[in-house]
Order: sequence, then structure tokens, then C-alpha cells
Amino acid sequence: MENSNNNLENRVQNFRNNFFKISQEVQKCIVGMEDIVTTTLSSIFANGHVLLEGVPGLGKTLLVKTISKVLNLEFKRIQFTPDLMPTDLTGTLILSEDENKKRDFTFKRGPIFSHIVLADEINRTTPKTQSALLEAMEERQVSSFDTTYKLKEPFFVLATQNPIELEGTYPLPEAQLDRFLTKLILKYPAPDCLKEIIQRTTGNDETNLEVLFEDPIKEIFEMKLLVKEVIISNSLLDIVIKMIEALNPTSKFATSKVKNYVSFPPGPRGVQSLIMLSKVFALLDGRINISFDDIKKAFLPTLRHRLILNFQADTDNVTSDDILLEIITTK
Repeated sequence: MENSNNNLENRVQNFRNNFFKISQEVQKCIVGMEDIVTTTLSSIFANGHVLLEGVPGLGKTLLVKTISKVLNLEFKRIQFTPDLMPTDLTGTLILSEDENKKRDFTFKRGPIFSHIVLADEINRTTPKTQSALLEAMEERQVSSFDTTYKLKEPFFVLATQNPIELEGTYPLPEAQLDRFLTKLILKYPAPDCLKEIIQRTTGNDETNLEVLFEDPIKEIFEMKLLVKEVIISNSLLDIVIKMIEALNPTSKFATSKVKNYVSFPPGPRGVQSLIMLSKVFALLDGRINISFDDIKKAFLPTLRHRLILNFQADTDNVTSDDILLEIITTK
């Protein structure tokens, strides 16, 4: 029993060491976004996809590219445009000829067949193409005609979108938003961070990133496996369920703000995402059990894109974050 406990402690410590090394390497390129880096990496080790929202130039694309380099994973960038077709993502059948001059159709794999896929400006393409990601994000597979192709493991979609441009964009459907474990909001850098960004990027100095894993697939698999072993007590789970119930306008636990502004609460996948991200936060604190502080930290990034507000909320300039923060502070 003692050996088992020691082994678990060693695995937790190894998880923390690896995570913080990765975070430090990423922050050689990414300035002033420690929370964004931590939550993005946490989402990856919670086996989830990430939606990054922010105006152009804040480093969304650079963040994803840097993470893929440090993790030493295969990376593909897909620039989403209005004319992008579903087969441009998933691949298609092409007529090919072998050495014996025999012709046959073969499947030409698209860029979705990669470990980390950057869906850049995802809201610039049509819903038909956006929906092509759904099967890949949820099932980790692609279907073409009557054949199903498994995607590489690990597989993560890190998507970016611009919140200020509306012309020529297509808001993501709720079903697709629900597939993202977290939605992160990137803000303008503080003056001191902006100064450091300019100094780093306008001179001759080059940032050399260290590749930390020789066998990244094995390391990431073991880290994801440990995340699932983190436990949550029944009493804390009951509190979480009540907090989610408080987001339902038809529930007896709903606050006045929820009743006035919320149309639909987060579904079960939202609660699953909340617990999974909380498990990673617990490990980063050296614990194998979730605390309420972990839940509070994971509450906004996992639920802000799953709370559907009504027209009155838009009129009164009430956001999902406003409502979620009220639940955290009152429950």
C-alpha cells in the first residue's frame, strides 16, 4: 500500500514537473498570458479542444504553433475562409493509377489528420464546413462515403475566432461550441508586457524552444491517464450539481439574473468539462482530489460558451461571465 502511494505521489510530481517545463518553454514566445497558457495546456491534458477568442495580433496563432513545437507533435494549420469545403479538411477520394496501370479510387487524407490542428478564424467559414469538424472533434474519426478513418492520437483542435468582425462571418452553432472543452478570451497586453513583446520581436534575437519529449505520444498518454484518476468527493459533486442547477431558469435554485437573462443552461458535457479541467488544476497543486477552488477556477472557461442568453441580456449588456461569476460568489 505504501509503495502504491509513493508511486502515485511520484506520478503527480512528474506531471507537475512536465507541465511547468512545458509552460515555461511556451512563455519564451508568449508574453503576459500565463493564465491562458496554463488553461490551454490544461485543456489538452484533459483531452479537450480549445476555442481562443480575441482581436487580431494578440498571439492566438503563435500560441498554438509554439505549443505544438514544445510538445513535439505533428501540427497543421487550416485557414478558414468562406470558400473552404468540408473535403478540404477531411480529405477526399481521388482516382490514382498504380505501376501496373490499374486505376482505382484512393482516399487522400486532409489536414485534419494531425495531432494538433489549428482552425484559424473558424467563424469565417460556412456552417457546412464547420460541421465537418464535429465528427473529428467528438469521435476522433473521419467518415468518407462508406469508410471510417481513425485520426491520430493524441488529437486536439485549437480554434481561433475574431469577436469584433461580423461581416462575412458565421457564428458557430451551439452543437459545435459544446465540443470545445474551454473557451478562452484573450485581452490586450498590459503596457509592461507590450514593451517586452516589442523588445523580443523587433530585434535580432531568436527564441530557441526546447523539445521536451522524445516520445511525446507516450508522455501525453500517461499524463492524460493520471488526470482521470483524480477523484471528487460526493459532497463537492453535489455542490457542483446545485451550481449547474442554479444556471437553469426553470430551477428552484435559479437566481433572479438567471431567470431574467438565461434561455438554456449548460448540458451534461459542460459539467464533464468542468470536472476534467478541475482535475488538472488539482494535479498542478499537487493533489489527487478536487477542491472547490479548482471548480471556481474552471467554471468560466468551461461554461461561458455553453450558457445561452436571451435577447434581454444583449439589450442590458449582460454577459455569460457576469452570470457565472454571480453563481461562483453566491453558492
